[in-house]
Amino acid sequence: MNLPIDFTTYTRSLMGEKQFETLISALEQPQSISVRLNNKSNSEAASVLTNIVPWCSQGRYLTSRPTFTFDPLFHAGCYYVQEASSMFIEQAIKSFVNEPVIALDLCAAPGGKSTHLSSILPEDSLLISNEIVRSRAQILAENISKWGNDNVIVTNNQPADFKRLKHFFDVMLCDMPCSGEGMFRKDEKAIGEWSKENVVMCAQRQREILTDCWQCLSPGGLLIYSTCTFNTLENEENIQWIVNELGAEVIEIPTEKDWNITGNLLKNADFPVYRFLPGKTQGEGFFLAVLRKGGEKSKKDKKHKEDKKRMLPIPGIKELLTKANEYIANGEKYKLTTDGKTISAILKKHNDAIAACQKELNIIQRGITIGDIKGRDLIPTQSLALSKAVNRNYFASQDINYEQAIAYLRKETIILDQTTPHGCVLLTYRNVPLGFVKNMGNRTNNLYPQEWRIRSGHNPDEKIMVL
Repeated sequence: MNLPIDFTTYTRSLMGEKQFETLISALEQPQSISVRLNNKSNSEAASVLTNIVPWCSQGRYLTSRPTFTFDPLFHAGCYYVQEASSMFIEQAIKSFVNEPVIALDLCAAPGGKSTHLSSILPEDSLLISNEIVRSRAQILAENISKWGNDNVIVTNNQPADFKRLKHFFDVMLCDMPCSGEGMFRKDEKAIGEWSKENVVMCAQRQREILTDCWQCLSPGGLLIYSTCTFNTLENEENIQWIVNELGAEVIEIPTEKDWNITGNLLKNADFPVYRFLPGKTQGEGFFLAVLRKGGEKSKKDKKHKEDKKRMLPIPGIKELLTKANEYIANGEKYKLTTDGKTISAILKKHNDAIAACQKELNIIQRGITIGDIKGRDLIPTQSLALSKAVNRNYFASQDINYEQAIAYLRKETIILDQTTPHGCVLLTYRNVPLGFVKNMGNRTNNLYPQEWRIRSGHNPDEKIMVL
């Protein structure tokens, strides 16, 4: 691996010769492969993965990297391919968050940490998952949909936009855009883009992001700060800056010695931080610290008046809303909303908080997108198919084999049994929902989203089955 000389000189001085040589040796080895399981997956199937990521209850190491594209359960959201070190956020949440919160994942794409947060936050919590770049926000929304939880809204905003939601969030995760030193083994492009000047620029940008959104974190709230880089400028020195300039307190996460996590590398600084270094921990480079915002935590009234915009009347909308309510299980828990093109469902308990966000933020997905309005018909969406709230008793369903599943995910025509009822049919693979088709007897319309389809024409020699 041809690393920049400025990087090797600095990092050797930072870590010491022995630890630096361990790191460099590890970077020459193949990266570890890990996934995080979703509770959609069949527990018996998931039990084949026994190499547990020690700091993540649902994290598993794989012995090799399969072609995930050709595993239907990957597309169904049964697991997320995620770097093991970054799963450590679970320890921060479980150590300090024990009651329902409103949380913000500020720089969330492609969605690994957001899907994780949505699963481990206490019940009744709400997660706002934000991405600054519009194209990446669409990828984020896709991955949130695949994961299937109903407690997330996806936004596309700049950090400064969150100033308007003063003291709104109890937990804020800032996985900062950084110089990417921890990804050198995983992404050769990161090596070519590295420079001392870029490190300085990233560190300054990280401080700007924190300054822009600091007011949206409530007094006593938690900031989880993370990067995938090694230098102290973007890590410990920024944590020290947060303490000095923003008045936060660094707090300690309980860990196990055999996790081999490295601590603070900044001289004359003794606050707790958590570094994952290849060669010591099984994963890529990762840095995390948890800080508590100053001020006394208080009970906040998070009720806000809903922004009731007048909408043009939609023919048959009452009937469509009734149908949409039948598409989801436990429909009484949800409030249905429509923009005239789609119908979405949000949990009623989150209505006031989402109404406040809607006034200030650009929301691109809220809760479950149930269906697309087509005249007087409601076409169920892929978001509904993969949601844990889909009412499987309402829809006819058919379990398909591996070859059919791959064809479906390529958006090809699927031939159903002649006994299959006409109308929308939920296809499943190994009893896990995969998506909808519209059965018209002599043919079917594949309703899988065009932009999600498998574009590769390769046919795998054998079934890809991670679970």
